[in-house]
Amino acid sequence: MRLRFLKMVVAVAAMFAGVAQADEITVGGKNFTEQFLLSSMTAQLLEANGFDVDIRSGMGSAAVRQAMENGQIDVYWEYTGTSLITYNKVAERLDADETYIRVKELDAAKGIVWLNPSRANSTYALAMRSDRARELGIATDSDLAARLNGNPDLTLAANTEFYARPDGLKPFQKAYGFEIPRDRVVRMDAGLIHEALKNGDVDVGIVIATDGKIPALDLVTLEDDQGFFPAYALVPVARIEALKANQSIGGLLNALSSKLDDATMAKLNARVDVERESIEQVAADFLKKAGLINRE
Repeated sequence: MRLRFLKMVVAVAAMFAGVAQADEITVGGKNFTEQFLLSSMTAQLLEANGFDVDIRSGMGSAAVRQAMENGQIDVYWEYTGTSLITYNKVAERLDADETYIRVKELDAAKGIVWLNPSRANSTYALAMRSDRARELGIATDSDLAARLNGNPDLTLAANTEFYARPDGLKPFQKAYGFEIPRDRVVRMDAGLIHEALKNGDVDVGIVIATDGKIPALDLVTLEDDQGFFPAYALVPVARIEALKANQSIGGLLNALSSKLDDATMAKLNARVDVERESIEQVAADFLKKAGLINRE
């Protein structure tokens, strides 16, 4: 009788454990290809492991961060440099490891947990068409600054966020000692900058270093020889309450993070932006190939 009772207790406990495992997790994301991919990969990985998932992607940086602080989303992928400079207002120049350690400490006080960093560094970079850069002899950001100081005839495309953010265009110009005339700065959606460069509509554009369109469109990124742009390591972040309630999430996201690096993200981004494959299919293919979900 006692053995039967114990078996019943174990069965009930297992049943409730299964219910806890099926809690709904809200996955957030920002509004560009890399982030849509990460949101989809995260959602599919969690669903394959028994979670109900609500995706809320397509948000701006400030909006997704605020949503996490308010408890409206549980997990998303963030960049260490964005948290350091934009959210935590740290002006000190730190290397990649120092940046991760600092934001992990600062955000812990806000109930946000930084999980294991990937090897992908989605930092900003300035890009030009390869032939145009060779023609003008521009290989570094210092070369660009020298050209603009001597002859400010080049146009630069930037999205609205980079134009205004504290690690954006104005402090970049200050660091490199040049000033591009306002009428030479073209603000446009980040997704349009690569085509504008390819078509010769602009000379220089702000891009993300892991963007798959860079090699596909024969663009080249300029070397940040003064080290202006901080490390933007790609890291899964989660609300501490969500991790406590669903302890397997941390391990799942760390496993995914371990599979990502610059080349991988550029290839995945290219499949969406260049080859026009669906975000959901690219995400599913990667998860299966990486052994994170079962192949059908």
